[in-house]
Amino acid sequence: MRPRPPRPEELTLRFSERAIKELETIIRHYPNRKSAMLPALWIAQREYGGYLPPEAIAEVAYRLGRSYAEVEGVATFYTMYNKQPVGKYMLEVCTNLSCMLCGAYRILEYLQQKLGIQLGETTPDGLFTLTEVECLNNCGDAPVMQVGDIYCRQLTPEKIDEILEQLRNGNEHTVVQLADAEVQLHLNEQERASVGV
Repeated sequence: MRPRPPRPEELTLRFSERAIKELETIIRHYPNRKSAMLPALWIAQREYGGYLPPEAIAEVAYRLGRSYAEVEGVATFYTMYNKQPVGKYMLEVCTNLSCMLCGAYRILEYLQQKLGIQLGETTPDGLFTLTEVECLNNCGDAPVMQVGDIYCRQLTPEKIDEILEQLRNGNEHTVVQLADAEVQLHLNEQERASVGV
């Protein structure tokens, strides 16, 4: 069932002061506020903990002066925006032709067995969400998996074990950090300094 959008009187704005400054700076790059919708959704995904609940979509609509339906339509069109809660880390395994031929489905099966989850599920500890994605444009290093802002290449079960261990013991390449990195791509060095990044 599709969640009901919050009514205006139910809207609690959660963007931080930094997020508001970033959005206002990004909006100035475009001829109209609507054009800033994709970076605004990245800001919302970061601010709302890695996904876009109805409240996040409503906040973007409010801040850009657009309808909820319009923002929701954009957010649901792109797979890069998470519409449901996800783990701290998204394990996105490419299964397109090159990766498939080089063992991507064996890697997926290994990850499912190792993590005790199926595609689209999140581990009970909230650390990992496993997904299958289309081409990651790194065919020469197949099979490939994206974790946040990095590509893990030429995967084997042994490499998967190392990657999972590093992620469990670290705090890099998270879903929230990826969203933040995407936001920062829209700001030049001077703009980042002015908003306090």
